[in-house]
Amino acid sequence: MNSPAYDSIVFGMGCFWGAEKRMAALEGVIDTESGYAGGDDLLTDYHQVLDLEKHLRSGLAEKRNHAEVVKVVYDPKKVSLMALLAQFWENHNPTQGDRQGNDIGSNYRSAIYYQTAQQRNLAEHSLDCYQQALSAAGWSKITTEILPLRNYNRAEEYHQDYLQKHPGGYCGLGGTGIAFPIETCTVVQVNESP
Repeated sequence: MNSPAYDSIVFGMGCFWGAEKRMAALEGVIDTESGYAGGDDLLTDYHQVLDLEKHLRSGLAEKRNHAEVVKVVYDPKKVSLMALLAQFWENHNPTQGDRQGNDIGSNYRSAIYYQTAQQRNLAEHSLDCYQQALSAAGWSKITTEILPLRNYNRAEEYHQDYLQKHPGGYCGLGGTGIAFPIETCTVVQVNESP
């Protein structure tokens, strides 16, 4: 559901069920979609992602696996990218590396996959702002990867709006409890090079 008036960005926050539900609840978000992104191949389903992760963990593969992600389509006239980034940082623990909650593996890594220089610039700046807030509270280093979007694939239909369909379903998201300092995280000048 992209239109010239809307933008989109892709977030990895662990299991995409909770990430999709939390991002969909924000005013100005037009649509959310669970998917897979950031891996070396265009894997087409959940079982391929899980199989590759099993092979990686046992040393039988070296390819980069996909992360479970949520594609967020938003109206920039109604919600700023910085407000979306604030929700991204607050709604999961970006210091855990390849895990969130009970979900363990590189497919559950924290990630921001950008499509424009402005998105990259703001994502990197927001990481710096949140790292300062986390460090002041005694938290460790953020492990979130910030990379260009590549090899995105929509997840199977049963993963879409999963927690709406199954209100008691598992959601492994748990933030750090540290608020994102949106008032002091000023917007930086955009570097136009990709």
